[in-house]
Amino acid sequence: MGIFDRFKNRQAQDKTRDVSDAAERKVNEKTGNKYERQVDDAQQRMERELGMDRDRPEQP
Repeated sequence: MGIFDRFKNRQAQDKTRDVSDAAERKVNEKTGNKYERQVDDAQQRMERELGMDRDRPEQP
């Protein structure tokens, strides 16, 4: 994998995280944070499935 491929991949992951965070905020706003924990768990599962686990250090 070349440097440009890594850059593209990182950009895509950053954009996906931004969209994921925005969706989480919107759902929490619409539900008055009633399901905040469930929404957070779902977001973490989705990101883990996409290989974007925030708790795991990123590969250089």
